[in-house]
Amino acid sequence: MNILAKYNQIRSSAQKIRLIANVIRGKKALLALRILSSVNKKSALLIKKLLHSALANAEHNYNIDLKILTISQIFVNSGSSMKRMMPRAKGRADRILKRTSHVTIILSDIKSHGGGL
Repeated sequence: MNILAKYNQIRSSAQKIRLIANVIRGKKALLALRILSSVNKKSALLIKKLLHSALANAEHNYNIDLKILTISQIFVNSGSSMKRMMPRAKGRADRILKRTSHVTIILSDIKSHGGGL
């Protein structure tokens, strides 16, 4: 059984979020929560929030025991960019891109995942 949770338009670049996503990919969900709690980065907090949502979906919608869930897939795509201007010297301006991201987590139970890690 696959449980899906998405978090769209996160105000952080995909590159920063992928650093944390690569750490928890393939791990058990409860272990990933402990790992994310010890990482001191904004993106870790955002992914932890999404993982809590995915676990709540599994428990509420499917009555699945949380101990058997693993993170089978997590992927981070870049979202839209907000374009802003930064004033510079002599009347010029530089463009600033405020990037966003879309994160998707797919949890699966060990039986359908093929043994688990």
